[in-house]
Order: sequence, then C-alpha cells, then structure tokens
Amino acid sequence: MADDYSKVLLDESEMPTQWYNVIPDLPEPPPPPLHPGTHEPIGPDDLAPLFPMALIMQEVSTDSYIDIPGEVLDIYKLWRPTPLLRARRLEKALDTPAKIFLKYEGGSPAGSHKPNTAVPQAFYNAQEGVKRLTTETGAGQWGSALAFATAQYGLDCEVWQVRASYDQKPYRKTMMEIWGANVHPSPSDLTAAGRAVLAADPDSPGSLGIAISEAVEQAGPDPDTRYALGSVLNHVLLHQTIIGEEALLQLAKVEETPDVLVGCTGGGSNFGGLSFPFLREKLAGRMNPTIRCVEPASCPSLTRGEYRYDFGDTGQLTPLVKMHTLGHSFVPDPIHAGGLRYHGMAPLVSHIYELGLVEAESIHQTECFAAAIQFAKSEGIVPAPEPTHAIAAAIREALRCKESGEEKVILTALCGHGHLDLASYEQYLAGQLVDYDYPEEKISAAMAQVPVLG
Repeated sequence: MADDYSKVLLDESEMPTQWYNVIPDLPEPPPPPLHPGTHEPIGPDDLAPLFPMALIMQEVSTDSYIDIPGEVLDIYKLWRPTPLLRARRLEKALDTPAKIFLKYEGGSPAGSHKPNTAVPQAFYNAQEGVKRLTTETGAGQWGSALAFATAQYGLDCEVWQVRASYDQKPYRKTMMEIWGANVHPSPSDLTAAGRAVLAADPDSPGSLGIAISEAVEQAGPDPDTRYALGSVLNHVLLHQTIIGEEALLQLAKVEETPDVLVGCTGGGSNFGGLSFPFLREKLAGRMNPTIRCVEPASCPSLTRGEYRYDFGDTGQLTPLVKMHTLGHSFVPDPIHAGGLRYHGMAPLVSHIYELGLVEAESIHQTECFAAAIQFAKSEGIVPAPEPTHAIAAAIREALRCKESGEEKVILTALCGHGHLDLASYEQYLAGQLVDYDYPEEKISAAMAQVPVLG
C-alpha cells in the first residue's frame, strides 16, 4: 500500500463486537485474589456487595472472547471507532527512520479511554437494579467517564477525587457535576477511612488507595449501591481491549506490524487495552513486538515495587491481590499525571511482567512534558499528562532508531487530551515543574505494612 497516510480510520460497521480476555492464552493463569480476612481465595459471593454478578463473572471468566452488548455498542458509536494516527511531523522533527503510530482515545465524551469500561459497568449495574455507583478518581478522567456513563442509564454517581488532583484540576469536578455526579475531595470527613487519614495528616494530598477506601466504604453496606473501578481489575482491562482490537485492524489496512509497543501504566487499563490483543498475536507467533510499560519515576510500581499480595486500597477493605506494589499505605508525590499515582499495578499486567512477556521503564515528569510539547508542536494535539509518559518512551525509541538506522514501527495509545490539564503545562512552561525522586524511605515504611502470607 502507498505510504501516504496520516490517519487510518475504520467504518462503524468494522468496529469489534467482542472484548478479548488474555488469560486463557497465557502460559499460566494469574494467582487468585484472596479474602482480606481469611486469606483464602475469594468466590463470586465475596464480591457481590461491590459489583454486579455480570461483572464478577467477567472478572473470573476463562472465555477468550465476550460479546459486547448491543446497548453498549450503541453508546460506543458516539465516538468509536477511534482513529489511528501516523505522527509524520514528529518523525520529521526527530529525523528518525521510525514510523510512529498513536491510537487516539481523546475523542470520547470524557476526553479519554475511560468510557470504554465506564459504559459497560454502568450498563450491567443498571440491568441488575442498582441505583447508585461510587468510585474514586485521580486526575478526573475516570470520574468524568463514570459520570457520563451513569447519566446514560439514570444512575446516581458519587466520586471521591484525590485531593492533589481535585485542587490541580478544578474543571474536571465541573465536568463530573455537569453529568450529575457528586464529587468530594479525598481524604474527606464523610467516611471513617477519610477521617482516619485526616487525623494523622490534615494536609494529606490523598492517593488513589485512600479514595478507593472511601468509595468502597460507602458502597458495601447499601443494597442499592455498588462500586465501580476505573482500572486494575480483570473486567476493566477486558473492556479496554477494544482499543487494541481496532488498532490491529487499522494497522492491517496499511500493511504495518509494530516492532515496539509502549503504553503508560498507572493501574494498567490503558496499557492492557492496547497491548493484550497484540500479546495474543505474539503468543500465537503471528508477530513479535517488544511490549513495554512506561510508568512515573516517582511511583514506579513495576520497576521498583515488590510482587506480592497486597490490598488495593489504603483502608484494607478490598481483597488481597498479587501485584507489583509499593505498599497500600504509600502516598505518591503529587505529580501532574494523577491517573498514574497508584501504589499498585493491575494483577494481570504484573503477572505478564513476571512471566517476562513485557518490559517496563520509568520516566520523570519533566522529560514527559518536554516530549508532550514537542509532540503538540508537531502534531497539534495537547496530550493529557498520563500518555506523555508513552510519548516520551516513543521518542526515546525513535531516537535510538535514528542512531542505528533501524526502520522500526512504534505503536502507542494517546489515551486522552490535556485540555483540562493546562495548569500543569503552565507550570512546566514557567519552569516550576519539578521531578520527584523515588522516595525509598517512604516505600520501605509502606512495604512494612504489607501482609506477609505464608
């Protein structure tokens, strides 16, 4: 095919109608979640106070493919299929022989990839008669997505937003409120978990772990309320695989195969959504890309954390999952990539990293913002702080290709735009953005509180 494209599109009729479950294709299954009290493997009934049974069944499914409900596809069509962009101007600016492709998810109503799972989560909850969903959010991308999704099905939505991001990104709160959500800064005085944190540190910047505790505490006792999670769990990553499935079809249209795939990783949903379909192809011997996770240097759960069972939240209300963790009580520094400020990593992403199927690297935020500025000047899109990590990694790879002369195909997901993150860009342009070093003493203290399981 002629090499003259800058955008690869799919027709609406070509949109995938199934999500892909990577677990059956792995060399060995991931370790099971454990009950927080008994430390025994949990069953579906243990999760029923938090999730509808349809999502619980997806969480433990051994089916390779799960049909996307027609009602969900109808809402997906508001923004899907999403474009695959060829970053030609960036390639030229870098003077690299590499080809750089970006799967752009910023055209959704919430401006990110998060509605890919928010919509089905709201749908399945509504089907089972749930009236209200609670959740946490960091930068606000997930909270915005769930607020949008619950509005489609007439559900109430209550969001605990990490205090650092609540203060940094006030218009995310406004967006959530436009769609009808109630938004609280976390830690808050509305929950026992929040009050405990505030008693110890009245100026706490919060963390996703703390916000999860608050949302779970509110959901568990109320029969009309369930909890919705924007990353980490299997069913969340499952829903996001529509990203990678579309990207496979789009690359096939232009007869390209990725040599390197990079994705930003905080909880793992964006990375898993893009990479898992390509990992399937790699495991089947149909392609052989290097697949690389990219995380913040100040919150390096994969590259510096330990692989062990830990709580997903600070208050120890959630099941224990085996993942790369910095300790459930670890509070990351307030970097602007709020969606990546999580102490752990998705168990599935952690598992495939342990199996040696993917690589990982960490990058400081000033390098990421420098990459974002170069990208925006070349391609016109101002990225959210989270995918700037993947953009920085793609630029690193492209410059290596410049040195070696290799004509690699690099693929990443630009998982959201940064239109509501301009305050962080203002700080960067003013020279006020700083890098946070890996706080080894804080993580050591947090890891001392992680359960030791025999």
